Amino acid sequence: MTNSTKLAPAPVVDETVRLLTEHYVFPEIAEQLADLLRRRLAEGAYGVDDAEELARLVTADLQSVNGDRHLRLKHHADPVPAKQDGATLQAMRRDFDTSLGGAPRVQLLDGGVAVVELAPMLFPLEWAAEPLGAALTLASRARALIVDLRANRGGDPDTVAFVCSHLLDERTHLNTMHWRGGERREQSWSLPYVPGERFGGSKPLYVLTSDSSFSAAEELAYDLQQLGRAVVVGESTRGGAHPCKGWTVHPHLEVTVPFGRAVNPVSGTNWEGVGVQPDVPCAAADALDRAHALALARLAG
Repeated sequence: MTNSTKLAPAPVVDETVRLLTEHYVFPEIAEQLADLLRRRLAEGAYGVDDAEELARLVTADLQSVNGDRHLRLKHHADPVPAKQDGATLQAMRRDFDTSLGGAPRVQLLDGGVAVVELAPMLFPLEWAAEPLGAALTLASRARALIVDLRANRGGDPDTVAFVCSHLLDERTHLNTMHWRGGERREQSWSLPYVPGERFGGSKPLYVLTSDSSFSAAEELAYDLQQLGRAVVVGESTRGGAHPCKGWTVHPHLEVTVPFGRAVNPVSGTNWEGVGVQPDVPCAAADALDRAHALALARLAG
């Protein structure tokens, strides 16, 4: 076994089925997937004693109906807390402490073009407001700005709104979350006030993406693109538009289940399954140079 904790697949699969049927944003698909997992368990498809292998097998089945990449059984090499979202928060905190709070690079390029890299994720706003506010304030004096999301795997929608608030002039409707059942909705707006200086809503803005950009990083790119505020440069993103929660079902396994779906007020849809499509497609490795060249040309014009 990869982990020392004994693995019994049946209780893990049974609890995954329970969480799926109780919380998944699409109840009909939840029932289909629950039937699939029960059948596969009865057939012996999950008869493994390795937690990482079980996570791979179950995740493949969870994503087999509608390709929802937020729906998964995640393996963690280190034991994870038993409380809800404990594993996610534990891993987030490690990444936060080693990435300067999620803004590992602020750089000034030739021609007065700034780069702010937001990676590896958009951390909870109560953690990230200070470091992100500092990075964006520092870049606010630039003539043009490039926001690099190529290595960003997602995070907090409130942090998306915080970043957007630095890049817009007026309070703006960004997104609406539709929760399971369809009756409860929650709008996301840019903020009327930000600490420090705004880059604002008129200077050239570019957002870099890759095929690894995911979830909240995709929302940031999509919101700014749909508003006509930013030019997205790079690759199509992974395509995950459903916010999710996590539950520990084994000391090394966490089930993540989406409980809502995003609807953009401009497009009336989202990026689920298709990803954010760049305005200027190019290889992710070339995106920074391409955006810098576009910014310089626009400034010169």
